[in-house]
Amino acid sequence: MDAADERRFREFVSARSPALMRLAYLLTGGDQHAAEDLLQTALAQTAARWRTVESAEAYVRQVMYRQQISWWRLARRRYETAVAQPPDQAGPDESQRTDLKIVVRRALRKLTPRQRAVLVLRYFEDLPEAEVAAVLGCSVGTVRSTAHRSLARLRTVAPELEALREPGTIFGKATA
Repeated sequence: MDAADERRFREFVSARSPALMRLAYLLTGGDQHAAEDLLQTALAQTAARWRTVESAEAYVRQVMYRQQISWWRLARRRYETAVAQPPDQAGPDESQRTDLKIVVRRALRKLTPRQRAVLVLRYFEDLPEAEVAAVLGCSVGTVRSTAHRSLARLRTVAPELEALREPGTIFGKATA
């Protein structure tokens, strides 16, 4: 990579890292360290192919989706997450927005990795079903049925989300 390419890559990383980090955080089920690793891996792969990449952001996102799916397939199910200190048992947060984030994060963790990926790609990333199917390497029908089952599971594991939902929306986005 020459100096001009390196400068363009650094500018891209500076400009897009916050949005890409949010995506990585959602894909990893709220694990900050895993999200940082996922983003770093995707950026390293992008840097290696920088000259041939047509759309840098699309390429990084694709690498992140595929890398996370690969990690899901390789990893055994983990029932606990190691943390430096045990979480405090604090009183309820007065901010409804913070409460909603916590509820959504916990609910997403109760989904399977595939269910979580479909919901993140479909509703948080707002990708059409065909693109979700292409990214995950499955059929559009599989995306539809997985999304349907995932939303039903969310309603079961987090009924409080239904009370916060506006009619005709999913995660604050209008449904068709």
